[in-house]
Order: sequence, then C-alpha cells, then structure tokens
Amino acid sequence: MIWYHKTARSKTGRIVRAALVAALYVLLVVLPPFSSFAYGPVQVRVAEALTVLPYLFPETIWGLALGCFLANLLGGLGFLDFFFGTLCTFCAAWWTSRVSRSFLAPLPPVLVNGFGVALYLSYLFKIPYFGTALYILLGEAVACFGLGYPLLMFLERWGFRRE
Repeated sequence: MIWYHKTARSKTGRIVRAALVAALYVLLVVLPPFSSFAYGPVQVRVAEALTVLPYLFPETIWGLALGCFLANLLGGLGFLDFFFGTLCTFCAAWWTSRVSRSFLAPLPPVLVNGFGVALYLSYLFKIPYFGTALYILLGEAVACFGLGYPLLMFLERWGFRRE
C-alpha cells in the first residue's frame, strides 16, 4: 500500500495518527447531528467507534483521551465530565490495546465507559445509577460493536496488523 508507508511507523507518523484520531473524535461528538445524542445519560457517541483503534495502533490511546477531553470540555457538563470521562476513555483505550483478539477490542470501552461514565452522569442528572449504566452500556455497544468492530475488520483486511 502506497499510502501506508514505513514512515507511518515513525515517531512522527504515530503522533500524526494520534492527532488525527483526536480531531476525528471531537468532530464526531460536537458536530450536528452527532451532538444531539452524544451527551447526557442516554447517549450513543459515534466517536466511541474509534476506541477499538488501540488494538492496532497503541499511540491512538492518547488521541482518544485528548479527543474525549476536548469534546467533553465543549459539552458543557463541567469538570466531572471532562475529567472522569477522559479518564474512562483513557483506561478503556489502554485496556483495548492489551486485549489478545480483535473481537474483544470493543469490550473494554463498553464496560469501562458503561459503568464508569454512568457513575458521574447519574450524580449530575440525579437519576438512578443502574438505569444510567444500562443506557450507557447499550449506547457504547452500538458504537463499539456496531461501528467500531466493522472498522477494525476493515482495517485488518486492508493489511493493518498489530505492531
């Protein structure tokens, strides 16, 4: 593949990849129509499909964390969202980079964000935790298994492999 040159594995290439993931994450959260269902206790963040990328590209952990931080900073839910949301995304991305099989890559973001984000969202919106967790888990499953896993399969078919 001409567009995936050996420089893509260089330090500069990894930084660029992380920055592109950060920018794409922000865009997929804050731009309409995505923003209408990206915040709150019932959400499907299309950008969460990108959380499978650390399986192939560990450097995207930082891009996902930065993208989540910026998107949550712009979201208006305050400190709890941009601090703990970023922490959850970072932990999920790190765990995803450690899974052994590609079909397991969507699982860490679903579990970490489903249970972690629900903690502070139930507090912020003063609603029951278990209901919030259920909705966040479902939204994450749609994004990660429904969109992220097919993205991962597409990238693997195009020749991208774990480093």
